Amino acid sequence: MSIDFVHFSPFSAIFGGALIGLAAALFILAHGRIMGVSGILGGLVRPLKGDWGWRTRFLAGLIAAPLLARLAGFMPEARIDSSLIVLVIAGLLVGFGTSLGSGCTSGHGVCGIARLSPRSITATLIFMAFGIATVWAMRVIGWGP
Repeated sequence: MSIDFVHFSPFSAIFGGALIGLAAALFILAHGRIMGVSGILGGLVRPLKGDWGWRTRFLAGLIAAPLLARLAGFMPEARIDSSLIVLVIAGLLVGFGTSLGSGCTSGHGVCGIARLSPRSITATLIFMAFGIATVWAMRVIGWGP
């Protein structure tokens, strides 16, 4: 997937980030829980009593929102230049990483840093360092497609 830098607008990025922050704040106020996607999804494996409904509604919203935005003409067409096997391996690695890191980028990066959690700040710095190293390895060294 590539970013269309010709039509990129920092205002859409700022607006999107503000919406994510607002959603995270409203979620913690309404549920008293961190809005981390891996924790919400993982909680469906062995849900506590009363957890199934809000978790499935949250995940349904994650799926429905981009579909509705696409229908409304707010999202460009996504193009993924990787094979299905690469996507599956990447997904499994992300799942393993969120388990190892006790949360995902949304939980640590958005909610944890906002709460000044040392664990979340450290985790986010590690996420970013490895993301930068991966892009460097794929583009500069040529380890990627």
